[in-house]
Parts: sequence; C-alpha cells; structure tokens
Amino acid sequence: MDVCLKRIMKSGVTPERHWEGYAAMMTSRRAFLAGTAAALATSSMPAWGQAAPPTRVKVIDVHSHWYPPEWLELVEKEAVDNGATKIERNARGFMVISIPGLGVTFQPQYTDIPSRLKAMDEKGVAIHVMSLTQPMVYWAKPEFGLRLSQAFNNACSELHKKYPERFLGLAMLPMQSPDMSIAELDRVSKLPGIKGAYMSTHVLGKNLDDKSFWPVYEKCEALGFPIFLHPTNTLGADRMRNYYLRNFIGNPVESAIAASSLMFSGVMDKYPKLDVVLPHAGGVFPSLLGRMTHGQTVRQELQDLPRPPMEYRRRFHYDTIAHDKDTLLNLVHQVGADRVVCGTDFPADMSDVAPVSTVERMTELSTKDRDLILRGNAARLLKLEG
Repeated sequence: MDVCLKRIMKSGVTPERHWEGYAAMMTSRRAFLAGTAAALATSSMPAWGQAAPPTRVKVIDVHSHWYPPEWLELVEKEAVDNGATKIERNARGFMVISIPGLGVTFQPQYTDIPSRLKAMDEKGVAIHVMSLTQPMVYWAKPEFGLRLSQAFNNACSELHKKYPERFLGLAMLPMQSPDMSIAELDRVSKLPGIKGAYMSTHVLGKNLDDKSFWPVYEKCEALGFPIFLHPTNTLGADRMRNYYLRNFIGNPVESAIAASSLMFSGVMDKYPKLDVVLPHAGGVFPSLLGRMTHGQTVRQELQDLPRPPMEYRRRFHYDTIAHDKDTLLNLVHQVGADRVVCGTDFPADMSDVAPVSTVERMTELSTKDRDLILRGNAARLLKLEG
C-alpha cells in the first residue's frame, strides 16, 4: 500500500472522503518534494528543486492556492456555528472541516509563505496569483461567507503589500448572496493587489447561468476584473470515489459545464468585455465544442445562440495545466497562444511542477507566443504594467 495512504488511514481520514488531504500526510516539504521527484523519474518533466530554465520574462502563475492563517483561524473558531458540520484535528494535528458533501484537510504547504517563495524561485516563477480552494465559502451562512471572503481578500492585499513583486490576489466572493458579492467587489477594487474575481464552477448546485449571478458578472465587467473559475463539489462525486476520478474526470467536466452554461445562456454575449479563465486547460470544454456546434444545428433549444459554439472558444482563456505537451499544443492551436496563461495549481498533488519547462518545451511555438503564455496574457488580463 502507498505510504501516503497508510498515513491517511492511520490519521482516521479516509482517502475516499478526504482526497484533498492526500499530500498533507507528507511529513515535511522535503518528503513531498522527494515523492514528486520519484513520480517524475520516468517522465520528461524536471522535478522540484531542479534548476528551472532561464526565463526571458517574469513568469506569472495565475492558478495558485493559499489558506491565510487568519482565514483558517476564523474557520476554526466559528465555522461550526455557521454552516460546517464538524471541525476537528486529525492524528497529525491538521485541521479538518466537514461540510455537507465534502471534507477537506487543511494542509500546511497551502499556508507557508517562505517555502512557497523558495518553490517559486526553484520553478522560475516570479508571481503567484493567489486564490482559495476547497471548501471555498459557499457552504457558510451568507454573513459568515462574507466575513470569510473579506478575511481572505484582506490577507491577499496585505501579502501583496509585503511582497509587491511576488504576490497578487483574486477576490473570493460570497456568491450565495449576489448582493453581498457586488458590495465586496466594490470594496476590493480599492485594495492593493486584488486583480480579479474567483468563483467556483457552480454555487450550491446552481449553474453559472443562473440569472441571480448576472449582476455580479456585470460588476466584474465594469471593474475590468477577469473571473477565474475553479471546480468544487464535482458532479457525480458518489460514482467517482475510487481511483481519484473525482479529480481526474470530475474537475475537467465541471469546467465544461460552467463554460457551456455561460456560453449558451448568453452571458458571454451580454457582457462582451468580461474575461473568464478556465482551469486545467479548459477541462473537456475545448474538445466538446465540435459536438456542441453540431448539436446547435439539430436542437431547437439552442437556436437562440447567435453564433456557433465553436466561435466562442476564444471568448475564454485557459491555463496550461494539461500535464501533456501534445494536449497543450492542441489547445494553443485551437484557441490561439493569446488565450493561454501559465498556471500550476500549486501546491496541490496534481500541480504542474515545472511550469516554465512545460511552456518552453513547446518549441513548435514562437518565442513571442511562449512569452505571451508565460507572462504577457496574464499581465494583460490583470492589467499589470510592463
């Protein structure tokens, strides 16, 4: 049995319930790096700690997760009274939250900034754009969801002020209350370092085409805030308990549902200046556009869409987390190099451990296009100078 699974079982946290805690059972960052290196030994990708290739640009990673200590403290103190079913510590002392349909172990590598900076330097990454990850805040009562969002957003801004050249933030929003989300967008638009908004692929089971969310999209467009999407509570999770399918299949499908909902509902047409970034190389969305384009010709319920679905592929941006050169190259050929941004999913076990090499290995692309992916496109989306 895998040593990490043994540790999980000893801790009392079942792998089926707490897959997100898998990497947390690593006893130290050194063990985590060693495990990653071993997993990559037979691949063409360099492991952490190996010198990153020299970069011509200051690389921006738009997909990086963080739990600020003050956010965790608020969760531990008040979550049970505001929507969580249980807060406990496992055998290794890591906090575990249980909410309806999900359990998450808060892993120390998601919090520690010094080790993050070291990893960024090893990878050749100049800037992390910070966002929350599971369980986000939608499980909470709206008022507490707002407080959690504010705690995260304030922490991101403070981190940016401490390290202005290294960290930016994506605003967490309490989307269970669109009105509160709009007010929070107004507030964070004045905070240093907050450069966009962060949302799940659904909100408590509501797809992103729900009309109650449209005023939030309108506000993001008005502020010039791109929206970065991320899966949580994936569809069909009960059927994907084994083999990590909830991540391998569930996450890519979630991205496709979210993007398709925004496209078919008319959101992307009503708000033509709204930028939406899809994680994990867009999931299966790019691969399904041909099928949906055919479907529009035969399905009456799709006739209101003003253009074929295939023509919407460039209305989205996509990160580079494909874990395969040919898959990523195909994405670039489909949507254009100007629609792809560097992302890693740091520090998850499914992260891209060599993001610069991932892009630089695509020698079929021009240097200009590779630089766009490593920095230029993200800098444009986030409205950075230089």
